[in-house]
Amino acid sequence: MKPKQSPIHSQQKALFRVCLDDLVDKAHPLVQLAGKIDWHYLEGELSEPFHEEKGAPAKPVRLMAGLQYLKHTFNLSDERLVERWVENPYWQYFCGSLFFEYEFPIHPTSMTKWRNLHGDKLEVLLKATIDAGLATGTITPKSLDKINVDTTVQEKAITFPTDSKLYHRMREKLVKMAARHSLKLRQSYRRVSKAALVECGRLFHARQARRARRKIRKLKTYLRRVRNDIARKIAGDAALELAFAELLAMVDRLLTQKKTDKNKLYSLHAPEVECIAKGKAHKKYEFGNKASFATTSREGFVVGAMGLHGNPFDGHTLKGQLEQTARLCGREKHEGDVFVDLGYRGHGYEGSARIHICGRGAKRAATDNRLRKWRRRRAAIEPMIGHMKNDGRLGRNWLKGEQGDRTNVILSACGQNLRLILSSLAFLCHQFVVLFYRICDSIRPPHRLAA
Repeated sequence: MKPKQSPIHSQQKALFRVCLDDLVDKAHPLVQLAGKIDWHYLEGELSEPFHEEKGAPAKPVRLMAGLQYLKHTFNLSDERLVERWVENPYWQYFCGSLFFEYEFPIHPTSMTKWRNLHGDKLEVLLKATIDAGLATGTITPKSLDKINVDTTVQEKAITFPTDSKLYHRMREKLVKMAARHSLKLRQSYRRVSKAALVECGRLFHARQARRARRKIRKLKTYLRRVRNDIARKIAGDAALELAFAELLAMVDRLLTQKKTDKNKLYSLHAPEVECIAKGKAHKKYEFGNKASFATTSREGFVVGAMGLHGNPFDGHTLKGQLEQTARLCGREKHEGDVFVDLGYRGHGYEGSARIHICGRGAKRAATDNRLRKWRRRRAAIEPMIGHMKNDGRLGRNWLKGEQGDRTNVILSACGQNLRLILSSLAFLCHQFVVLFYRICDSIRPPHRLAA
């Protein structure tokens, strides 16, 4: 059924419960932010997947959306988020609770189910943060005319891929699947495969690459034998062939790939992972997916975020990024200035926006002091991406599949925006307190000394 109505809408009091309105400080930044987010808009957009009458009522949209916001704002896991929610009255007020709660609002797994249910529809969460930024004065409508665009790599939660580990782990998966379907294998190679894996690591550490590669070929042989044994035993059984189809296809992909191939398999639990080289001195290769961001040039406020697959050329992502930015900002198209780095040369964009590739054309830009200043501000997007990686769960993505990659990028951008808004509200509150004490000092009568 449709989600329950948030209890904040019904102001009915309770005799033996603590009302959050009487408990929280109305000047707290999180309380002020709760009043600036358009929760009615989110409830209308995120209630569509639920049926009108069938099933139990879903959790309120404000509760689930608020938990997603808090998770990426304060860099918490689903489990730790629910635990801290019970302890913090300001978090409960932000999520729409009327009274102080002493029990967990949801099971942590409900966070995953809610994210998977809405998918790409979660863009509305980012749009709501942009509207809140405009409402709080963190950004201005004029700020949306000049934006910076850049890409980065969102790393997946996998270990560094090696052939020996992949062969050994794939053989283990096949053996477990066979045991689950009561298939008796001719030989599982459990002990000899593990011994070969350990010996391979020791030989590479001792720089005996030739002997180590011999062990890798043994691991590959063990995997191929188990795969062929299973294929023979399930031949003719349609149910078993269907059950093993995905796993055997992955085995064939792993056994046939070579060192120079593209789109190789780097992780068994995350086959969508790509190897991306960004030219970093400390990290030659990164395993994950590419993410594109657009931020305001002045404040660094995120106005666009996209998770991309297939390792596209940066210039080819520019058109889609500007279309998303215009959509989230409530415009038909972006007509301002866009500042990008040299990686976007040859982008081929033919829209209404003015693209400035920073790092070239310095002589032409030198005649315009304002344009030169904005070109220098292009690098302001780099620390914003760094904050999202260190503080917003973008540095290591734990969500499953390609949809999880796109979702994590959007929610990381939401967390960055909320941190900027909270910082802005806290600064304004501090300035108000300082001004209040100055006024009090100015009207206070002079202190008379005793004779």
